[in-house]
Amino acid sequence: VRLCERVFTRPIANVRVGRCVYGLACDPGGGILMDVVLIRLAEDHFWYIQAEGDIEHWLLGNGVGMDVEVIDTGMRVLQIQGPRSHDVLAAAMGAPVPEDFTWFAARYFDIGGQRVLVSNSGYTGELGIEIYGNDELDHLRLWDHLMEVGAAFDLSMGASDSMAPRRVEAGIMDNRTDLSRALTPFAAGLGHFVDFDNGVFVGRDALLESDRTQLLWGLRCDSATPSRSDEVGLDGQRVGHMTVGVWSPSLECGIGYVRFDHPIEGGWEGRQVQVTVNGSPHPATIQALPFIDAEKRLPRGLPATK
Repeated sequence: VRLCERVFTRPIANVRVGRCVYGLACDPGGGILMDVVLIRLAEDHFWYIQAEGDIEHWLLGNGVGMDVEVIDTGMRVLQIQGPRSHDVLAAAMGAPVPEDFTWFAARYFDIGGQRVLVSNSGYTGELGIEIYGNDELDHLRLWDHLMEVGAAFDLSMGASDSMAPRRVEAGIMDNRTDLSRALTPFAAGLGHFVDFDNGVFVGRDALLESDRTQLLWGLRCDSATPSRSDEVGLDGQRVGHMTVGVWSPSLECGIGYVRFDHPIEGGWEGRQVQVTVNGSPHPATIQALPFIDAEKRLPRGLPATK
């Protein structure tokens, strides 16, 4: 717990065993080093789910003088996402999904005769599960079992890129694409994940004094689909760039995240800007994230409100 609260910008002692939490790790200047999902498996046992970037050495460095062991388990994550994902899990277990396996819960289940750690989470903002591999599993056997039972629910294989439209619609950030050390949590719109009640985390002093202006926002364009690095302008002047852009199947328009170069009087939300796509400017609107399901009903298995 001491190491986790040293590294992450939120208290960890109150996280219950069998629960996941999302958090941020910052450098001493308050810049975002990594975003994390942390699973508490026991009172003294945590699993950190590796995002893009290197945090193992950061943990090792901050753990000097503490009675802790930091190891790379070599795990990889398999995701099953969508409204029928828990039906697939139930079929794979041969038993109903427990009622207390709620959003951001984690526990071991028997899947096809193998003990597997599963979390009720994912990278899409949909109802979903993540299955964690390890050296003791027969991964081919696990895969075949999941695909066999999943056929009844139209389960199909997809690469990580297939999740991009839903993760952007849901306002989920990608480290090193949308987030970087040049952004504080406040600039990224993630200030609610900074809890100064945790008095020991790296970057706390800098964040106490930092500007709270948000510079990372959603952008909606009805006439084109923006891409990463496309320039965003206002009154003929560049004011930012896209970190990601996709076609939204839910909104039927182009959407993405824009990182502004500087604040503006009155704030960026609601501004009408231009995004340059393939050399042509297109009108676009700046809005808060997420684009859909702000109440996070979908990952709880509830219908989204309109």
